[in-house]
Amino acid sequence: MYALVEFKGKQYRAEKGAALKVDRIDAEPGSRLDIDSVLLLSRGEEGAGVTVGTPYVPGARVSAVVESHERDKKIIVFKYKPKKDYRRKQGHRQSYSIIKIEDIAGA
Repeated sequence: MYALVEFKGKQYRAEKGAALKVDRIDAEPGSRLDIDSVLLLSRGEEGAGVTVGTPYVPGARVSAVVESHERDKKIIVFKYKPKKDYRRKQGHRQSYSIIKIEDIAGA
């Protein structure tokens, strides 16, 4: 059983017991989280028992627990214009949260 959920503007495939890497959430590690915006719900084998929402599946919910907060590796953003002596170097580290899917409840 799996569900496609929309969370903070992005779509994820959520399976029971799976860990998802999502944009940082303002919640303490160990706190519970319910996601109501379920776009698709599959209840069995591939293609069997699939419910597609318009845009969301009514009554479907995904429960998760916040595991930890981490930061990704640094990327370098470098902009330049040739022959104009224009160079800008900037580093960035994206913050993210790891959430673990506990349960998928469907209508």
